[in-house]
Order: sequence, then C-alpha cells, then structure tokens
Amino acid sequence: MFNFFKRMKTVVGSELNAMLDKAEDPVKMLDQFMREMEEDIRDAEGAVAKQIANEKILKRKANDAEAMVVKRQQQAEKAVEAGDDDLARRALEEKTENEKQAVLLDESWERAKHDADEIKDKLEQMKKEYNQMKLKKDALKARAETAKTRTKMNRTMSNIGGDDSRKGFERMEEKVLQFEAEAETTEDLSQSSRTLDEEFEKLEGSNVDKELAALKAKMKKKQA
Repeated sequence: MFNFFKRMKTVVGSELNAMLDKAEDPVKMLDQFMREMEEDIRDAEGAVAKQIANEKILKRKANDAEAMVVKRQQQAEKAVEAGDDDLARRALEEKTENEKQAVLLDESWERAKHDADEIKDKLEQMKKEYNQMKLKKDALKARAETAKTRTKMNRTMSNIGGDDSRKGFERMEEKVLQFEAEAETTEDLSQSSRTLDEEFEKLEGSNVDKELAALKAKMKKKQA
C-alpha cells in the first residue's frame, strides 16, 4: 500500500526527469504509473474491507459475551430463588468467565476499530493524492503532446527552408522567368509581323488608287 506514495514521488520528482532523459515516452510512462496507483488503491480497499469485517466480528462477539453475562446473572437469581445453590454457582461461574471474555473482546474491538479508522483515513488520503496526480498527469500529457507537435513543426519548417528546397525553388523561378521572356519575345515578333503586313496592304491600296485614276483619265480621253 505504501508503495503508492513512492510511485507518486517518482512521477513528480527527479525520476520523471531521468525518464525523459532516457527518451522514454512520458505519456505511456505516466499511464503506467497511474495504473500502478490504481492497483495500490484496490489493494488498500481490500485491506480496509477486511479490517472493517474483523472489527464487526469482534464487536459482535463482545456483545454476545456481554449478553451472556446478563443471561447468566438472571439464571443465577432464578436458581437461588428455587433453592438450587449448585446451579446458581455454575451460572455465576459462567457469568464471570463471560465477563472476562467480554472485556478482552471489547479491548480487541477497540484496537481493531482504531486500526480500521486509521487505514480508512490513509485510503482517503491515497484517493485524494491519486485524483491530484490524475489532474497533473493530464496536464503533463497535454504538455508532452504540445512539445511533440512543436518539434514536428520545427523539423518540417527546417526542411522547407533547406538548401535543396531553396535551390529547387530558385531553379523553377528561373524557368518561369524564361517562359515569360519567351512569350514576350514571340508576342513582339508577331506584332512586328502584323505591322509589316499592314504597311504592304496600304501600299497595295495606293497602287489601286493610281490605277483607278489612270482608268478615269483614259475614259475621259475617249469621250473627248
């Protein structure tokens, strides 16, 4: 039973730090400590139940002995009234014997009751400490999970900012810039080609105008 308190000190004391230094999983270890504490509490509850049962047995025997004292006293009185001194004497002898037993049983019962009360108080203390440790365990588990998450995130961020990732990103950025430059060059060439065609179209349009003017002049000559 008293190993319970030793295990509690293990959880909150230096042994917890040693456990972490050895890279043991604190969440699993805390759960294991709590299971051991629960076993200790169940053992203590069993011990308390046995002690209470023993106390009740002693109390019942003491009451029976006291009741027998009263009974033998009454029987002795009846025997005297009946003039049977021998029977009265035997009743008084048993009365005396039961008085002695009653005293011894009563003393044993008082000690048993004191012991039962004492271990019941210890059991209540153990349960109180267990509940406090359970709350602390939940807090420690939450802290451990948070620390694991932070470590994982830090490692991920470190990988993201690594040389290989950065160089690969810069290489892709250069390719995108190259694609954009090629697109702009193609667009400029296309625009230049369209402009040249338009100039030739204008030029061709001017020749048509000249031919039209020549045709008009020719027709005027025929009319004249």
